Amino acid sequence: MRLNSEVKYLKERATKFYNDADYEKSLKVVNEVLHFKKSDEESHFLKANILHLQGKIGAAIQSFKKVLQLNPDNTDAMISLSVLYNDIGKYSEAQSFFNRANNKVKQGTNGVVDNHINKKFAGLHFEIAEMYFAYGRFDEALKEYQKASILNPLDFDSKIKIAKTYDKKGFHSKSLEQLLKLKSETPNSVPVRLALGIHFYSRGKVIEAQNEWKNILNREPRNKEARMYLTLSQSATEVSL
Repeated sequence: MRLNSEVKYLKERATKFYNDADYEKSLKVVNEVLHFKKSDEESHFLKANILHLQGKIGAAIQSFKKVLQLNPDNTDAMISLSVLYNDIGKYSEAQSFFNRANNKVKQGTNGVVDNHINKKFAGLHFEIAEMYFAYGRFDEALKEYQKASILNPLDFDSKIKIAKTYDKKGFHSKSLEQLLKLKSETPNSVPVRLALGIHFYSRGKVIEAQNEWKNILNREPRNKEARMYLTLSQSATEVSL
């Protein structure tokens, strides 16, 4: 009974250190927990996340796999492994864990949407889309950005990248339509207005572009990106005149 209380206390301390971003202390306490309770799933999962944040990818992978040994149904560990393997270029392993997690969610939801899992999947789709985008594979990138957007409708990064991908594919009107829709939904969104300004400027609509950046600076006078774009556009206009 006393051991259980001690383990509980240590787990609470480890979580607090983790939330405070003191990963060294958190890892030290987690290892203490695992000394007393080698099969504690939560502690192995916390340890895996710490190792991931510290950039110790190989050790993180082993820890996430340990979580799955203890609980083969842990979808968070599956998704984390998928992300890690994707990051290091082992795409077949990444796809394997992604499929395992996806199948597990489909079998276990019974029609109930798990927003936490959806956000995890959205993040993975976004990472894959970024990779496709970087290599100029815009059709594949667009599909992945769209999947991310559907799974996490509140993530405007994916929606902005959808517009940018349309633009790269030459569908400029479709890109503008997407950005204007986002602007109407979130008129105070800085990233949306930045992207819209860049779109206008690239089409030669300097006044419209400057209006978007000025709108940002009216609310955020210290916004460096908006200030930079506005200054560059004004300089370019003066030179052309």
